[in-house]
Amino acid sequence: MDKAGHVYSAYLESRTSSEMWRWTGVSRKTRIILAATSGIAYQSIIEVLDGFSSEYGFSVGDVTANILGTATFVSQELLWDQQKLKLKFSTSPKKYADPELEQRADKIFGKSFIERALKDYNRQTYWLSADIKSLTHSERWPAWLNISLGYGAEGIWGGTKNFAQDKDGNIIFDRTDIPRRRQWLISPDLNFSAIKTNKKGLRILFFVLDSFKFPAPALELTGGKLKAHLIYF
Repeated sequence: MDKAGHVYSAYLESRTSSEMWRWTGVSRKTRIILAATSGIAYQSIIEVLDGFSSEYGFSVGDVTANILGTATFVSQELLWDQQKLKLKFSTSPKKYADPELEQRADKIFGKSFIERALKDYNRQTYWLSADIKSLTHSERWPAWLNISLGYGAEGIWGGTKNFAQDKDGNIIFDRTDIPRRRQWLISPDLNFSAIKTNKKGLRILFFVLDSFKFPAPALELTGGKLKAHLIYF
């Protein structure tokens, strides 16, 4: 989940930077180069800071994920001059019925909506949203309708395991009874970039909205079990 977050962040930064450079009127080649440089540079700042942190440390996996995110953007610009496969993000408010888990969430994820949205992997989903009409050149497929594949997780209550000790070795949290499981999803999505408008404010709004998965029905596969959701955030 952490690596998925790095891929998404680098992709989003590159995509946003590209649109800003497009607005300035620079050439296509220059825009793509600057966007790629920006995506890597912004994420590299975080990696350098992590490298000097005793809690995190430098991660080759994080750097690789950052490069993959930027490459996802750049490759599509070079191939198609547009993003037919967008990386998106979704999250939803979540309270845990178990008081111990809610207390643990407050401690490691934070209490505010923003903190939980950014840190609580149990409530995050990363999506690959495919522009079917653009990919298939179908005349019948609606331009505004995408199909998205999602990746999430549940049962994440620690970095590598649901177990924690204090500095003296005393157990402060032990929920190894909770399985840590991947989630796979498929869901329809809105392609806001397909909505044509001459209003600058709406174009900016649609660009922002296209960074997030639109709530919709979904099928979820977790632990070998298939589950249907009327609305999935």
